[in-house]
Amino acid sequence: MIEYDPVIYSRILTALTLGFHVIFATIGVGIPLMIAIAEWMGIRRNDPHYTLMARRWARGFVITVAIGVVTGTAIGLQLTLLWPSFMQAAGHTIGLPMFMETFAFFFEAIFLGIYLYTWDRFKSKWKHFLLVIPIVIGATASAFFITSVNSFMNVPQGFNIVDGVLTDVSPLAAMFNPATPTKIAHVIITCYLTSAFILGAIAAYHIIKGNAHVYHKKALHLTMVSAFVFAIGTALIGDLSGKYLHEYQPEKLAAAEWHFETEAEAPLILGGILTEDNEVKYALEIPYALSILAGGSPDTVVVGLNDFDEEYLPPLWVHYAFDLMVFIGIYLAAVSAIFVFINWTKKWNAFTKPLLWAVVAGGPLSMIAIEAGWFFTEVGRQPWILNGVMTVSEGATTSQHVDILLYVFVVLYAILGVTCVVVLRRMFKTNPVERELEKRGISHTGSRIAK
Repeated sequence: MIEYDPVIYSRILTALTLGFHVIFATIGVGIPLMIAIAEWMGIRRNDPHYTLMARRWARGFVITVAIGVVTGTAIGLQLTLLWPSFMQAAGHTIGLPMFMETFAFFFEAIFLGIYLYTWDRFKSKWKHFLLVIPIVIGATASAFFITSVNSFMNVPQGFNIVDGVLTDVSPLAAMFNPATPTKIAHVIITCYLTSAFILGAIAAYHIIKGNAHVYHKKALHLTMVSAFVFAIGTALIGDLSGKYLHEYQPEKLAAAEWHFETEAEAPLILGGILTEDNEVKYALEIPYALSILAGGSPDTVVVGLNDFDEEYLPPLWVHYAFDLMVFIGIYLAAVSAIFVFINWTKKWNAFTKPLLWAVVAGGPLSMIAIEAGWFFTEVGRQPWILNGVMTVSEGATTSQHVDILLYVFVVLYAILGVTCVVVLRRMFKTNPVERELEKRGISHTGSRIAK
């Protein structure tokens, strides 16, 4: 019989909650921007198809927000119950962004309600469009504040420890630590990229199934152009993230790349298998690339795993999570670039089934990349919950009932997940695009039907 360990159960439950919540958190950050772009396009072009996109995306967004509220509340509860020592040590240091994240959510929720119930109530469409801007700001601000908490966990600062007691606490210094710029930028831009691909995958799937309505083609074009822009931003910020890791968390970078020997001109390792003797086999090595990623030059010396205390190294399987994130990112950039290029040159048909299926695959793959990225971020910091200050085992609860809590939340998340899928499916299946356009007196081409 496996011996009960509250630390293991606490880690599993936290990973489950964060893994489930990040789905809705990602959508919650990215979809508002896509709604804003669609409505702006509708007004600028006087095109009701884009306006209808904003309407329909906003309805679905409300459902995901509701689920996100539940899972977000669960995270707050679990931080207190499962990680009491961590909250006691760091809570008042990093409490400011936690409070501000709640304020940002309320700010977003207030304007979301006003936005939903004021369609067609203004003579000027621009006045209604202005209401979506606070929603975008609130959603992005939520990501900013909560990610700064995670940044603090990676590079804790803004306090001193005297005889085991935190003194000289500076919440702003804790919040704006060296990890904050790159981590927040990476989280936000990948939320935008993932949301664009999820919406694009839905449009592509409709076209594949024979619904070649111009509405879906416009939705696919809008989302893929947006995704291409966000993919470029993701690549640029990813490069900066590599340089941050080199300077502040070199052991995480070394683990991600299975880099054992300290050297210049270090190669970047993709894929492969690690033997018991720490020999890498069947990997793709890109010469000098790791040194360039770390410091912008092939001469950059990258510290290897052999120069770190083995006791404080993360598990080396994080290499696979890192590679999965990178490979999917490359795939998303390639698919969106191909679509944009074909559609721009107009020499070929951008709505061919192979490319459409590639877009459809990009939807779930983009969310898998988000999950892989978070696993790499969190597990790559192990064994620390507060890097260099407190280990995971020191921050965890000693309660003997975490396993029961785990089972309860597994059931809860299963119910929430199924409910979300069923509600969204019925919401849009019973009210398809064609019917809604007909109700609003809009033709296939987007012109108004004379009555």
